[in-house]
Amino acid sequence: MRAFVSIALVLALGACSTPIGTEMARASARTVVNDVVETRFPGVPITPVTDCVINNATGDEIVSIAADALLQQPSPETVQLVIRIASRPDTVTCFVEEAGPAILPVILAGSV
Repeated sequence: MRAFVSIALVLALGACSTPIGTEMARASARTVVNDVVETRFPGVPITPVTDCVINNATGDEIVSIAADALLQQPSPETVQLVIRIASRPDTVTCFVEEAGPAILPVILAGSV
């Protein structure tokens, strides 16, 4: 079932090379990342952390994350992908700039 949903979403997001398609994919991925942030990193400000993750993800990662938007919850693979993106140096720098250095212990604890 997940494979079918993923394929359907990838086809639907096939227009991602257009500005509208890109924004649709990013918006879908944002809902999934919000869920991961809320669950894995309790107590951090969701919007800036999600923005940092989305802004530091590749296009392929955005589409992969967005594929989970139709499911009830993010898959374990998607959770791990979000954690990997959150662990990147540029993403960590973004966290500090957007949410302050106090969130780093929470992010690091949630990524273990």
